[in-house]
Amino acid sequence: MVVAPRAGCGAALSLWIVSNLLCRAWTAPAASQKCDEPLVSGLPHGAFSSSSSTSGSYSPGYAKINKRGGAGGWSPSDSDHYQWLQVDFGNRKQISAIATQGRYSSSDWVTQYRMLYSDTGRNWKPYHQDGNIWAFPGNINSDGVVRHDLQHVVIARYVRIVPLDWNGEGRIGLRVEVYGCSYWADVINFDGHVVLPYRFRNKKMKTLKDVIALKFKTSESEGVILHGEGQQGDYITLELKKAKLVFSLNLGSNQLGPIYGHTSVTTGSLLDDHHWHSVVIERQGRSINLTLDRGVQHFRTNGEFDYLDLDYEITFGGIPFSGKPSSSSRKNFKGCMESINYNGINITDLAKRKKLEPSNVGNLSFSCVEPYTVPVFFNATSYLEVPGRPDQDLFSVSFQFRTWNPNGLLLFSHFADNLGNVEIDLTESKVGVRINVTQTKMSQIDISSGSGLNDGQWHEVRFLAKENFAVLTIDGDEASAVRTNSPLQVKTGEKYFFGGFLNQMSNASHSVLQPSFQGCMQLVQVDDQLVNLYEVAQRRPGSFANVSIDMCAIIDRCVPNHCEHGGKCSQTWHSFQCACEETGYSGATCHNSIYEPSCEAYKHLGQTSNYYWIDPDGSGPLGPLKVYCNMTDGSPYTWWVGKANEKHYYWGGSGPGIQKCACGIERNCTDPKYYCNCDADYKQWRKDAGFLSYKDHLPVSQVVVGDTDRQGSEAKLSVGPLRCQGDRNYWNAASFPNPSSYLHFSTFQGETSADISFYFKTLIPRGVFLENLGNTDFIKLELKSATEVSFSFDVGNGPVEIVVRSPSPLNDDQWHRVTAERNVKQASLQVDRLPQQVRKAPTEGHTRLELYSQLFVGGAGGQQGFLGCIRSLRMNGVTLDLEERAKVTSGFKSGCSGHCTSYGANCENGGRCLEKYHGYSCDCSNTAYDGTFCNKDVGAFFEEGMWLRYNFQASGVSAKESGSRSDMSPDQNNSPPDLTHEGIHFSFSTTKAPCILLYVSSFTTDFLAVLIKPTGSLQIQYNLGGTRQPYNIDVDHRNMANGQPHSVNITRHERTIILKLDHYPSVSYHLPSSSDTLFNSPKSLFLGKVIETGKIDQEIHKYNTPGFTGCLSRVQFNQIAPLKAALRQTNASAHVHIQGELVESNCGASPLTLSPMSSATDPWHLDHLDSASADFPYNPGQGQAIRNGVNRNSAIIGGVIAVVIFTILCTLVFLIRYMFRHKGTYHTNEAKGAESAESADAAIMNNDPNFTETIDESKKEWLI
Repeated sequence: MVVAPRAGCGAALSLWIVSNLLCRAWTAPAASQKCDEPLVSGLPHGAFSSSSSTSGSYSPGYAKINKRGGAGGWSPSDSDHYQWLQVDFGNRKQISAIATQGRYSSSDWVTQYRMLYSDTGRNWKPYHQDGNIWAFPGNINSDGVVRHDLQHVVIARYVRIVPLDWNGEGRIGLRVEVYGCSYWADVINFDGHVVLPYRFRNKKMKTLKDVIALKFKTSESEGVILHGEGQQGDYITLELKKAKLVFSLNLGSNQLGPIYGHTSVTTGSLLDDHHWHSVVIERQGRSINLTLDRGVQHFRTNGEFDYLDLDYEITFGGIPFSGKPSSSSRKNFKGCMESINYNGINITDLAKRKKLEPSNVGNLSFSCVEPYTVPVFFNATSYLEVPGRPDQDLFSVSFQFRTWNPNGLLLFSHFADNLGNVEIDLTESKVGVRINVTQTKMSQIDISSGSGLNDGQWHEVRFLAKENFAVLTIDGDEASAVRTNSPLQVKTGEKYFFGGFLNQMSNASHSVLQPSFQGCMQLVQVDDQLVNLYEVAQRRPGSFANVSIDMCAIIDRCVPNHCEHGGKCSQTWHSFQCACEETGYSGATCHNSIYEPSCEAYKHLGQTSNYYWIDPDGSGPLGPLKVYCNMTDGSPYTWWVGKANEKHYYWGGSGPGIQKCACGIERNCTDPKYYCNCDADYKQWRKDAGFLSYKDHLPVSQVVVGDTDRQGSEAKLSVGPLRCQGDRNYWNAASFPNPSSYLHFSTFQGETSADISFYFKTLIPRGVFLENLGNTDFIKLELKSATEVSFSFDVGNGPVEIVVRSPSPLNDDQWHRVTAERNVKQASLQVDRLPQQVRKAPTEGHTRLELYSQLFVGGAGGQQGFLGCIRSLRMNGVTLDLEERAKVTSGFKSGCSGHCTSYGANCENGGRCLEKYHGYSCDCSNTAYDGTFCNKDVGAFFEEGMWLRYNFQASGVSAKESGSRSDMSPDQNNSPPDLTHEGIHFSFSTTKAPCILLYVSSFTTDFLAVLIKPTGSLQIQYNLGGTRQPYNIDVDHRNMANGQPHSVNITRHERTIILKLDHYPSVSYHLPSSSDTLFNSPKSLFLGKVIETGKIDQEIHKYNTPGFTGCLSRVQFNQIAPLKAALRQTNASAHVHIQGELVESNCGASPLTLSPMSSATDPWHLDHLDSASADFPYNPGQGQAIRNGVNRNSAIIGGVIAVVIFTILCTLVFLIRYMFRHKGTYHTNEAKGAESAESADAAIMNNDPNFTETIDESKKEWLI
């Protein structure tokens, strides 16, 4: 009666302990159970060890923080970089923090140290932080405690402290405490043969959600960690390939259709270091989170299925042999796993309790077998000397190495008896052996093998030499071993140097080909004997300098990959580089887009309507888009691709629910019975084209053609390019009314990569543009003086400041652009087009910018604020809405005026800059030009007998005419003023002479004429009165009727006339002193012919027959543009009368004054893009405008071929007409902007009807 209760209590207690242990294996400490217990203070003296001690009272057992036992702490016998203090916790612990203290009441303390950790007291791993082997700041006195919380928890049994620096007036002195908590987990050892299956109860497993977690460590670079598959083709695999983790998943593929479900993701690097690595796979349908050692990758699987269907089992450690090729070609996992959890099932616990049956092949054990290899870590100043067996006639060495450097000295050794030496190098990623033979005369033997050996993987080198024979083998590949039978005599020496040289030897008579080796070596064998590196570490025998034995601290600086947007990462030992070619981005980390963010930006740069690549989010994740930029002020266009499965039955030019094409809406279809031209099924090709502009239905993801089985009917469909205009963000601005005002936004997230750009204008010499703070980190941009812009930040390594100095003041109330960038490689600052200032980042230290405060734009925190305007503020590709924030902040004004002060010069040829709320526009009404920037010639073709008259007085105004000059003046209230000066500008081309180009009549006898004489030369006649005959200016030495465009500019001021013809220098002429200086009462201006009432000079009248035939362009007389008034509806159009049909043409456009720029120097020339794939736009360094350039040689060849083909096709044209019946074509362009129209139909109808004619046929997609 008494025993039974005790037994029951004992059973219950045992069950509680087991349950508690199992729980602790899978759960991290709760937030209330902080993992911060002191782990060192309670340990016995035997748990401490060290490299050496000054004496017993300085032994490592006294190195407990705040303890005064012994001499008050640990001090080694020598203060150098080979000393260490080690603590054994007895079992594995979670370590969260470390604290240090100097030796009590002394001048001995450590100012900098590293922390190493291990499970076994071997194969040490240094603590990493921010991608570097971390150096902890130490103490500044003997008794102060300096604690550091680790960025990530470390699990280990042993911790080793390695002093890097110490007080210069003392020596190394140390007391230490480590903080953390207990850790326990079951471990399974896989021998490379055994496979552990978990068999499903129902023989099938269909899951929508999976969570798989495990930890592993291995020294092998290949091996399957887990695998499951189903008969329907589903599978899941996690494996190591080249020491990287590869996760493969297929939720289902359709072999008879287009569904392809295979998805593969690679992460991690150098995972064969025999240290624990944690993996968590979380799947919800097609969404996956793959976590490896705190690094998370988010991705979606391919295909359309959501469930994972597995049959029978999922296996750990390998793939069971099934006879399939895939099961035998992949290696099984060799190493240790712990904490294996599959969808809540504790696999390691089931295996330990023998609830799972491992495969019959191999052994499964529950303690981790440690490898026998001892790695050695070399830096740039290291060497390792090991003894050999001297005077042997066989030279034999082998070792394994791993490195990122393409060059480095691997081994050097002298032969005995001065027979020569052997040098093994890594040269341009190949292993080369040079044997210097010194016998009767100097000679050398060179052999090399391998390639790409600086990939960070372990590579084996075996070299053997004996009399008249040598062989070099890489990675055990005997088939590719390199041999030589050159004359050679071998006698081994006493010493072998790996990785470098003893200092005094480096000055010896021999020279070393390569710099010292940086990397790791292991399994070093000399003269067929494995070198005991633990004995070398005790310097018996052998020696070394600056090496770390039993540790490989190689770092993959490309994992995680800091090269953005698909940039390719490469590395050396100390740094990495990003290759940004063909990405569309530039910079040290491929962060910055080489393209402008919008059409508005190109427009601002003076570009005209054309095809361009734009990158709307700049450095953001979205790639560039090929668009057509419409630089006019019409409706905006856009085109989108891909959307949900929505069915719509309207086409381009129509709107939702209408089920008509554009011709159906306009009631002008080919057959009035149908609402689309193509529906008529006529034998001739017909077209329906227009824009899809209802944004809620865009983008288009697919086009389905259902009626494909109709005999004799054919159709083609093309989707046009994206068309864009404007940019809401480019002119997004705010005015800062006083230096104490600021706008605030959410915290800037730019830990490892940050770019900031904006425009500013101000009249004050200093002020803060923006600032964001952390605990100690910060980032700030400010105007430090009238000529200095500063970019400063601190990521934990101390403040850094970059300053750009301008030669001219920046507080000139003009817009100035600031671009700043900071990444793990470097930081840069540029203002306008001034030289960019760059500051390299340190190779070690903090890399993450950790900010916590709000982002302040303008002054904050009592600093000198900003007074002026800021616009287009973009941070990491995201535009901050300054206008919207200004609207809700008191004292602020959204927007900013005064754009014309900075950009008015963009309005050319006398165009007037007009201020707009968002930017500016150019008023070309008083110019002879058209276009966005008043730079497009307005011209026309004149047929024979055609003429144009411009009346300086509007129609219906009469003038008083009489026979004398004084009597011929018109009514003073209606007549134009007399002129003391004129400016006449135009260009023309013709092949007919004589003719009249331009004639200005008057109500008096005054006139001005510009003529082409019968000889083809140019003549200008002025008659201002006071002389009997007109004053003539003849340009006889040039034929102007040669069919080429010619530019004429005539300027008169009183009696001085300046003529500029084409690009020749200006020439001055002077009217006679008897000539009047006023052009009295101008009446009309004629182009092409003079049809004037009243008396006309007879000489002029001769030129009226047959009249001008050719082109006139950009005609301007003072502020009057008569030709433009005829071709465009302007305020002056009522003054124009035309005889004949005026056809607009640019055939008379002004000639170039300079030869065209070559494609190499033209920053907007992108001819090569037309031959490239439209889906592959990226080619940095060329520019953005995409033109239809054609290779000349290709054009000639293509032309010849085209003539031959055309001749053949002409003979078949009638046959072809009979072969094709009922043809139609659909052409669809999607347009953005429906939201600004009253309806979708209105948005469509407002589009340019000629737009489709500009589409490049080579860009169409043909669906037949």
